[in-house]
Amino acid sequence: MVKYNYNLMKGIKMAHIWQGIIEEYKDLFPSTITDSIITLKEGNTPLISAPSLGKTLGGMEVYIKFEGTNPTGSFKDRGMTSAISAAAGKGVKAVMCASTGNTSASAAAYAKRAGMKCGVLIPDGKIAYGKLSQAIAHGATVMAVKGNFDDCLETVFELTDEYPIELVNSVNPNRILGQRSGAFEVVDELGEAPEIHCLPVGNAGNITAYWQGYRDYKDAGISQNLPRMFGFQAAGAAPIVNGARVLNPETIATAIRIGNPASWAQAEAARDDSNGLIDSVTDAEILAAHKILSSEIGVFVEPASAAGVAGLLKLGATGLAKLGVKPGSRIVITSTGHGLKDPLWALRSEPSEDSPQVEAIKVENNKDQILEILGL
Repeated sequence: MVKYNYNLMKGIKMAHIWQGIIEEYKDLFPSTITDSIITLKEGNTPLISAPSLGKTLGGMEVYIKFEGTNPTGSFKDRGMTSAISAAAGKGVKAVMCASTGNTSASAAAYAKRAGMKCGVLIPDGKIAYGKLSQAIAHGATVMAVKGNFDDCLETVFELTDEYPIELVNSVNPNRILGQRSGAFEVVDELGEAPEIHCLPVGNAGNITAYWQGYRDYKDAGISQNLPRMFGFQAAGAAPIVNGARVLNPETIATAIRIGNPASWAQAEAARDDSNGLIDSVTDAEILAAHKILSSEIGVFVEPASAAGVAGLLKLGATGLAKLGVKPGSRIVITSTGHGLKDPLWALRSEPSEDSPQVEAIKVENNKDQILEILGL
């Protein structure tokens, strides 16, 4: 039996109990949000070093900001706590969003926490079941619309404009205020902003929010530098890259399957003001990065969350050098959602729903056979 000398523990500083992003960064939020805080203790997500990626990229210092550890499994919780808190302060009784999945799960959870009704419009057949099940489990009224995400969002705009329902998509400025906190945490942990920050781009609220967060921290005198923002869209849903709306976006990365981003202009501003870029990656590149994150870094993400890594690998060491990124530079990549949101792609060998699934190796209950397969 192990015996502990508890006298030696006296005076030890105990771990800080995280209170959620609004309470932790209260001085950086307006009173319209801080007066009625609705929280599930979101934020404080891990910043995980990725040395194998750094080596592949020519000696960079690479980190994964893993947002899959938020309460509903994605970065959306950062913005939803602030949006629902602001709504609660106004006495709002019902909220609504259009969603490819993660927003619906987050909105449903925070609305339930606040005692509000939640309506969700999703594109019929275009949402991962892991996300759909969350929204339903949290009591949202989920309606599948014949059309894509952009069609759903247009209808939500009209309904929330005409009726007393609060819009909680990322065009709600309170969502952006919450999502800034990811940048705050990066600086808090690294001691300064990274040289490059990479992330997927779908509706473009997150690249907008991170850029604002870095600027706000610099303006407050907490950091001295700003990163270059590198965003990556899926090739089949890349309106910003192509300079035109995509009427029928298609990609395995359902979270960024968006053809007309609501924060398009703000994303371009983040790119231009930071001397960054927005590029596209194929589904094959996304799936390859997805596997690298799982097998080399130990981080299981949904496909869209791998877009930032896919974009960096597409650029490679040579591409980064041409962009003036020096070896040793710090690069942070936001992985936006947990792999359990959309787990089936971990079992696919190719970026096609018709591709064969990886199967478990069937064996007899025989130790020698098991050891032989393991190569031990």
